[in-house]
Amino acid sequence: MSNYNKLINNLETLQLVQIKENIGTYLDLINNDNKNLVDALYELTNLELELKKQRAMNACVRVAGFPFLKTLDDFDFSFQPGLNKDKIMDFKNLRFIDATENILLVGPPGTGKTHLATAIGIECAKSRYSTYFINCHDLILQLKKAHLENRLDARIKNYAKYKILIIDEIGYLPVDIEAANMLFQLINKRYEKHCTIITTNQPFSKWSEVFGDATLANAILDRLLHHSHVLNIKGRSYRIKDKLKDSSLGYNKTT
Repeated sequence: MSNYNKLINNLETLQLVQIKENIGTYLDLINNDNKNLVDALYELTNLELELKKQRAMNACVRVAGFPFLKTLDDFDFSFQPGLNKDKIMDFKNLRFIDATENILLVGPPGTGKTHLATAIGIECAKSRYSTYFINCHDLILQLKKAHLENRLDARIKNYAKYKILIIDEIGYLPVDIEAANMLFQLINKRYEKHCTIITTNQPFSKWSEVFGDATLANAILDRLLHHSHVLNIKGRSYRIKDKLKDSSLGYNKTT
């Protein structure tokens, strides 16, 4: 077996995939005096580092629990002209993380709140910030289960550790007093330490109805809103925008 074949085997054993796939090309460049050895090695190792970086980013996105993979660039801002596109796109810079600011997306069902929350979360995960996405109802079920198993403190600490926690669909289902108290404990533990992103279909004025207790609702809101960006989405349903174009539905753009 030639030393070249042994080298290829070694690269495969070391899992240096990019170097293995590209070394033949770079050897030709070196032999033809189109690339010196140092430059070739530098570029090959750069390819390998980029692959490892991409894999790490993908792993962070994968473990975050996103319901789908959509970016801010995928969002149709023309359908929601009331949104400040520049402000939302600025979230890609992740300055809100350094400032420990929350993001609250408020609006009717189907207007793109979950899309935006997920897209911002993906930007965070791609930059290797610990990020987790969970539906509010699922979160409450998890906290209640932990409470029954005498593990509530541990479960709250687990959710509190994430640099970015996304709680989706607050207000779609009523929350009993016990659950509201657990949610308060979690929000309070994250307060001024980590960023929380929430989506809700209920205006803040109705949160006392959602949680069944005005004091708890105000306490939760107080901690979420203190350092925050509030995005109100008042447009039509993003999910059915294509169907709305069908004249048979009687859609009138002027209404």
